[in-house]
Amino acid sequence: MTWIEAFILGIVEGLTEYLPVSSTGHLIVVQRFMGIGLEGKDKAAADCFAICIQAGAIMAVLGLYWPRVRQMLLGVIGKDSAGLRLAIALIAGFLPAAVIGLAANDWIEARLFGLKPVVGAWLVGGVAIIIVDRWMKRGGGSKGVELAEITVKMALVIGFAQCVAMWPGTSRSLMTILGGLLIGLRLSAAVEFSFLLGVVTLGAATAKKAVWKIEGFGAKYDTWGGGGLLMWDEYGPIPLLIGVVAATVSAAMAVKWMVGYLNRKGLGVFGWYRIAAGIGVGILILTDFHGFAAA
Repeated sequence: MTWIEAFILGIVEGLTEYLPVSSTGHLIVVQRFMGIGLEGKDKAAADCFAICIQAGAIMAVLGLYWPRVRQMLLGVIGKDSAGLRLAIALIAGFLPAAVIGLAANDWIEARLFGLKPVVGAWLVGGVAIIIVDRWMKRGGGSKGVELAEITVKMALVIGFAQCVAMWPGTSRSLMTILGGLLIGLRLSAAVEFSFLLGVVTLGAATAKKAVWKIEGFGAKYDTWGGGGLLMWDEYGPIPLLIGVVAATVSAAMAVKWMVGYLNRKGLGVFGWYRIAAGIGVGILILTDFHGFAAA
C-alpha cells in the first residue's frame, strides 16, 4: 500500500464513518478500484487496515465532544450524576453489538463482505432514510426528548438497531440515528448519541481487529495480536499513521458539517445519495468493470 492509497482510504473512512452512508461499504468499493485486498493475506491485511484507521474517527469525536466526554468521566468518579447516567446508557447501547458481534463476526466476514451485499444495503437503507425524512418533515419526531433523558431501556433499543449495521453497507450511524428517533429522541439528541456510541463501538472493533488471531497464514499470525502483526508486515507503520491522521481530520470536518446540515435540511439527501451509489456500483457489477462482478 502506497502512502497515497493510505491517505485516500483515510479520507474515505473519516468522511463516511459518521454520515449515514456506510464507511465499510465505501472502503470496500474504493479498495476494489485500487486493487487492494482482493484475496489471501492482502485481503486480511486490508480488512484490518480499514478497521484500525477508525481510530482517527474516534479521536475526532473525542475532540469535538470533549465537554460531554468529560461530563461522563466525572460521572464515573461520582462527581456528575447526569454524566454517569449517560455513561451507563452508552455501555447498555454497546452490549448488544459486543455479544452479537463476537458470535457472528466470522460468519459476517465470510458471507457479507462483498460488493453485492453492500449494494443491497445501500438501496434498502436509502429508501428507509427517504421515508423517515418525509415523516419528520410532516412533524414526526419533532417533540422528542433530549439526550439527558435517555434511559437504559432506550439505549438497548439503539444498541440492537446498531447490530443491523454489521451488514456492510447498512451504516452504523444510520441505524443508531433511526433507532434513536424510534425510541423518541430528538434528531439532535439521536445524532449526538450515535456519535458517542460510535466512540465505544469503533474503539472496541479497532482493538479487537488489532489483537485478534488471523488463521490460515501460519503460526506467526494465529495468536493474539495476529491481525495487527499481519497488517504491520504487509504495509508497515507509515500507511497506518497517514490513514489515521487523514481519518481524524476528515471525520472532524464531516461531523461538524453533518450536525449543521441536519438541523437545516434533514436526512433526505443521504437517502438519495445511497440509492445513487447503489445503482452506480450495481452497474459496475453487471458490466464487470474492473472485475467488480467477482467481488
